[in-house]
Amino acid sequence: MLRMRLYRLLMGTLGIAFFVFGVAMVASFFLYQRPNSIPLVPTGPVGHYFVAFTGCALLAWSGGLVGAAREPLSSRSIGTMTAFVLILMSIVRMVAWIIGDYYSWLGDLPRTEASAFLLTALALIWLRPTVAESYAGVAASAGETS
Repeated sequence: MLRMRLYRLLMGTLGIAFFVFGVAMVASFFLYQRPNSIPLVPTGPVGHYFVAFTGCALLAWSGGLVGAAREPLSSRSIGTMTAFVLILMSIVRMVAWIIGDYYSWLGDLPRTEASAFLLTALALIWLRPTVAESYAGVAASAGETS
């Protein structure tokens, strides 16, 4: 089942990427707290607090993605919600790009990110296990344990 292997690879890769970004965000919060530090993220103390909070959420999300990569038939909702959030993130980036206030700082990056998020969401939707595969997988694993 090539589709299932690709799905597991995508979920695992996203899980590792989210983990790395989460650690980087939490680390940027602690690095900002040093005296006379130069902020890694161009924001103030309140912004760094939310960066750290986002990093913690990404760390938790990465655990769910890695778990879904290990057992894709029993965790379809993680892939579905990840696709939904990636679509929402692309909408936010496109609005930021259209408004233009962020263009001087980010240039065309929000549009590029939106494209990547939408393609990843499409891959998650396309490769996601079907309901029938999930029921068959759960029934097969239940038969193996008894």
